[in-house]
Amino acid sequence: MARRIVFAVLALVVAVLGLVVVPLGLVTARQDTHDFRDEAAASATTLGNTAEEWLDDGNHGPALDRTVRQLSVAGDRVSVVNAAGRTVASTRLAPALAQARLRPAMATGRMSAYSVDDYYVVIEPVKGDRRVGSAGAVVLARPTAGVNGRIAVLWGIIATIASVGLVAAALVAIGLARWVSRPLRELERAAQALGDGELGTRSPDGTGPSEVRQLAVNFNLMAARLEALVRGHQATIADVSHQLRTPLAALRLRLDLLAQDSDAAAAAELAGAQDEIARLSRLVNGLLAVARAENAGTKPVTLSVDALIRTRVAAWRPAAEERDVALLADLEPVTARMGEGQLEQILDNLIANALDALPPSGSIRIAAWAAGEKARIAVADNGPGMSHQQQEVAFRRFATSNGGGTGLGLAIVDRLTVASGGRAWLSDTPGGGLTVSVELPLARQDRGQRRHSAMGRARTV
Repeated sequence: MARRIVFAVLALVVAVLGLVVVPLGLVTARQDTHDFRDEAAASATTLGNTAEEWLDDGNHGPALDRTVRQLSVAGDRVSVVNAAGRTVASTRLAPALAQARLRPAMATGRMSAYSVDDYYVVIEPVKGDRRVGSAGAVVLARPTAGVNGRIAVLWGIIATIASVGLVAAALVAIGLARWVSRPLRELERAAQALGDGELGTRSPDGTGPSEVRQLAVNFNLMAARLEALVRGHQATIADVSHQLRTPLAALRLRLDLLAQDSDAAAAAELAGAQDEIARLSRLVNGLLAVARAENAGTKPVTLSVDALIRTRVAAWRPAAEERDVALLADLEPVTARMGEGQLEQILDNLIANALDALPPSGSIRIAAWAAGEKARIAVADNGPGMSHQQQEVAFRRFATSNGGGTGLGLAIVDRLTVASGGRAWLSDTPGGGLTVSVELPLARQDRGQRRHSAMGRARTV
C-alpha cells in the first residue's frame, strides 16, 4: 500500500506539471520568440525609413550611417541595397543573401522574414516615390543566440522547479505512506498473531490516521472479547471434565461392587449397565475433545509431518498387527504449521477409525507430500468405505457408520484442521474403501522455497 500511495502522489504531481507548468513554459517561449521577431521587424522598418531618402533621391545623409552603426553595435548585421541589387551600406561580414528571397520581396514590396543558421533575417523593401517596384531593400540579420539562451534558461528553471517538486512530493508521499502503512502493518501482525493462537495480542492504537487508530481500537476490543470467550470456554471444558468424569467413575465402581454379590441374572444386567457407562464415558471424552478442538488456541509451531507420521505408525503398528491389518506409509519430506499435539490427535483418530472399519487382512496406507503451498496427508483404507450420503455428514458430531463408535473422531479431525487454517475431505479409495485427505499450511520457509523453485505438484492416493 505504501508503494501505491507514493506512486499515486508522484503521478498526481507529474500530471500537474504536464498540464500546467509545461504548457506555461511553451507559451512563454513562444511569446519570447514572437517578441524577438517583432523587434527585429521593427528595427528593419526603422532602418528602411532612414534609408528611403537616400535610395529615392541619392541624398546620403549621416542618419543612415548612424542607424547602421547603432544596429551593428547591438550585434545585428545589416545591408542596404538599391533597386539594382547593389549594396550601398552594410556592416562587416554581412550574411550571404539568397537572391531568390531578395528579388521577390523587392518586386512585391512586402516584408519577408526567415531563419538561417543562427540568425533571424528580415527583408524590408523600400518603395520610396516609385509606383512600380522598389527603390531598394533593407536586410537585417539579428542573431538568435540571445533569445535561444533566454528560452534555455526558462526551460532550465522549469526543469529545476519540476525536479524539486518531484523530490518534495516523493518525500511527502513516503512520509505519508509510512504514517498510514506502519500502523496497518502492526495491525496485520497482531491479526496474524491472534490467528496463530496468541490471544493476548493487541495492536498499537496511538499512531496513524484517525480511521486507522479507530480500526486498531476496534480490533483490540474484538481481541479482548474473543480472549474472554475462549478462556471462558476453556474453563467450562475443565469444569465439565471434572464434574462428569467423577460421578461416572463413582457409578462404575458401585456397579462393580454390586456385581460381586449378585446372582448370574443380576450380574448380566449390571454388566450391560457397565457397558452403557463405558459408552457414556467415551461420549463425554469425545465431546470434550471436540470442544477443545473448536477452542484450539495453541500457538502454531513448525513440525516435520513425515517424521511425526512415522512415529504414529510405529505406535499403532502393534494394534494393527493384532487385527491382521497392514499399516503402510509412503512419505515425502514436508513441514507444516499447526498447534503442538494437534496433528497427533488427527492421525490417531484417522488410524483408529480405519482400524475399526477394516476386516482382517485389510490395509491402511498413509501418504504425505507437498501440494502447492499446502502440506497434504491422505489416510486410505480398503475397507467397506462410505456412501456419498454418509460422506456428506461424516464430519458432523455423532455421525457414524459403525454402531459401536461415538461418531466424534472425524468431527475432531475437522475441527483441528480448520483451526490450523487447513481443510479435510473424504473420497473413495480406488478399488474400494475410504480416503480421508487433510491439507495444512506449509511452514513459511518451505513455502518460500517451493514458490521460488515453482516445483509444487499434485498427487492422489
